[in-house]
Amino acid sequence: MPNSIKNQKNDTMLNIFVSIHIIAGTIALLSGTIAMIFKKGGRYHRKSGNAFFVSMLIMGATAAGLAIYVSKPLSVVGGVLACYLVATSWITAIQKEGEAGVFEKIAMFVALMTTVFAYYIGVKVLKSETPIYEGSSASPGPYFFFGSIALLAAIFDMKVIRSGGAFGKHRILRHLWRMCFAFFIAAASLFLGQPQVFPKAIRGTLILFLPVLLVLVSLIYWLIRVQFRKRPKTI
Repeated sequence: MPNSIKNQKNDTMLNIFVSIHIIAGTIALLSGTIAMIFKKGGRYHRKSGNAFFVSMLIMGATAAGLAIYVSKPLSVVGGVLACYLVATSWITAIQKEGEAGVFEKIAMFVALMTTVFAYYIGVKVLKSETPIYEGSSASPGPYFFFGSIALLAAIFDMKVIRSGGAFGKHRILRHLWRMCFAFFIAAASLFLGQPQVFPKAIRGTLILFLPVLLVLVSLIYWLIRVQFRKRPKTI
């Protein structure tokens, strides 16, 4: 087969993956916003949460796949971490209290491998005097940040495994912070990672930081609210 035809097919497949990624990301942002607005545990929260779960899995998987193709390791870390977070959060919501098994062990392993990879790339970037990955972050900070989040999540997985499951308030907190942080990754990927899709007038301004900041504020608000609620509601 001529190289021109092969390249044409590769470009077509790449465009399809990009389109799927964009559609999934859009649905994730919309459904995630709805899930955070509506009453927790209610009908609309559950439906939008399920839509967020599926769309985030697709968005994260396509992000990681595309990132491998174009050599953007930070997007690989972010994509895998997003998939891991929404998967463990969703399982926590549908499981009964005191359930923990093979899935949690596999999830912990994925989180640890994500940590190792993120730290490894972070150290490489730190030691390099020039950017070593075209179009990717020249700073080691994001790699260490996401690696640390993955490590923290793995430690919590280990606690759940040793305890035989998540119970009460801790179960709600586990579901909550993982979904919200996955939402943060999606928001940051668009508003901070893809500023070129927005009008020039707002690029580099605080306007693009506001949606990401709102997600973080919402995460902190709900964590505090659940932590100090005397009788935590069910997921």
